[in-house]
Amino acid sequence: MGPDEDLVRGAWLPVVGVEGERRETGLLDVLFGADAVRRLDLPVPTMLPAVLRQVLLPVVFDALGLPRTRGEWGERFAQGGFSDQEKEKLADYLGPRYGDRFRLFSERPFAQVAGLSALNGETKPSTLLIPSVASGNNVPLFSALSEADHLDLPPGQAGLWLLHAHCWDTAAIKTGAVGDGQAKDGKTTGNPTGPLGQFGVIMATGRTLYETLLLNTPVRADGLAAGDRPQWAWDERPDSSAAKSPAGPEWSVRPAGGLLDLLTFQSRRIRLMPAETENGLRVRQVVVCAGDRLALTPQEELHTAWNHTAKPKAGQPARRPRRHTPGRAAWQGLGALLALALPLDGDGVYTSQLLRQTGELLDYRQLPSDFALTVEVCGLEYGNKSTVVENAVADSIPLPVASLLADDDWLRTAILECVEQADRVARALDGLHADLRRASGGEPLPRDKGERPSARFLHAVDGRMRRLLAGLRTIGEDYDMLERAREAWEVTLRRAALREADGLLAAVPPRAVVGRTEKVNGKEVVFRSGKAAGLFHKKLGDILTRFADAVPAEGEAA
Repeated sequence: MGPDEDLVRGAWLPVVGVEGERRETGLLDVLFGADAVRRLDLPVPTMLPAVLRQVLLPVVFDALGLPRTRGEWGERFAQGGFSDQEKEKLADYLGPRYGDRFRLFSERPFAQVAGLSALNGETKPSTLLIPSVASGNNVPLFSALSEADHLDLPPGQAGLWLLHAHCWDTAAIKTGAVGDGQAKDGKTTGNPTGPLGQFGVIMATGRTLYETLLLNTPVRADGLAAGDRPQWAWDERPDSSAAKSPAGPEWSVRPAGGLLDLLTFQSRRIRLMPAETENGLRVRQVVVCAGDRLALTPQEELHTAWNHTAKPKAGQPARRPRRHTPGRAAWQGLGALLALALPLDGDGVYTSQLLRQTGELLDYRQLPSDFALTVEVCGLEYGNKSTVVENAVADSIPLPVASLLADDDWLRTAILECVEQADRVARALDGLHADLRRASGGEPLPRDKGERPSARFLHAVDGRMRRLLAGLRTIGEDYDMLERAREAWEVTLRRAALREADGLLAAVPPRAVVGRTEKVNGKEVVFRSGKAAGLFHKKLGDILTRFADAVPAEGEAA
């Protein structure tokens, strides 16, 4: 095999440099030059956590160790890039120690099982690795390819989709593997999705790849757990481990053995089938079988927010990973991202471990107060018992790090109030729409059906909210600047809401002026356009208190 299948030195990771240049590089070079890489330039947003968790972060953690204090983390961050001594350790780790285990088609192939074969002797097209391509039960709505089509993947791309499959693969029936004693009738049932498919991913990113790696590095006084190993060094685990080796076809249901094991968890047994083509070495066929299953999402999971239940049902944990809501921008979920305290009484939301840590690092002056933090969120929405991918959730927002300070909540409170104002105005617009439909002789739209004015309104103010968040990253303690920003935000909301309301009122038929009477909760209520407009303007004034809107008299034009 050639250098294309060598993940350490082959060109397989697409990156964008700090000057905007694009190139492909290998694992060693991308770490050595992490301070000169702005970001990974991956095919889909859900691939970022797959590459970071399955390769980059565990390599750095295992080679260099975790920072044991906030001060040690701050020293690493202040370097801006890996030191010469750290580069020597990384070179040793990816060279003499484990370099041969980062090859895709060797006797011990990376993240695969050598010689893996299906009980029925069949292989599947490489499209099976890509959730946006129709394959088996997975039939995405806008797929241009199907399982019958050949997709020749260059080794580097096959490696990227291999990592993606371990993290995000659909559930349902998997091909039974030769040597897997749990396979029945040539298949394995009851498979969950990949680990990341079971929660909403939240990742902090910085101005360079190096900063992103540090922002996703936990500070742990005890370092890594004893016996915790990544999948490529599984043979170094204690002999007492009862878990099945990911290098073989057998699998087990088990808890993660530590952070390295969790990040590199092998939720599938996979084999890439290389073939020489006129375009060089390509992967056209694969074998994908059942892999390890996490007994529970561990509390040390770094990249998710949590739903906290004060009184969980018997056998259920008090905290469960929180999923992202499809169709909502990331800023609309800031309430969860900025929920820094675990609810003491009642149910509630708790943000990710790493976002809480970022606030602590700022509080201990290990991060500058104007640091350009970005939060990336992503997830997959599955359907038909998680056997198909129906939708993808992906977004990124600038986030002022000062909003993550636990004890100084003035900025966080202001941001959350801005988000709440947008949500309340959106609901007021939907209320106006429902009242106008009734006044016109119709019925309100059923829940979650039809195009709602709230969606158009939120889309209209989306860009301004992102600019607001970006501007607040440099606010410092300028309270006057914050007040001016909030006034400008209310102006934005008011103008967008009035544009939408005017469009709704202009579209109603003349009979809506007279309206109609119907029973609501046993009471007779009159619905007509003038009354609906007046109620909407009153709500708008109650929400946008800095520029309260005058309430027009009933029957007047809005």
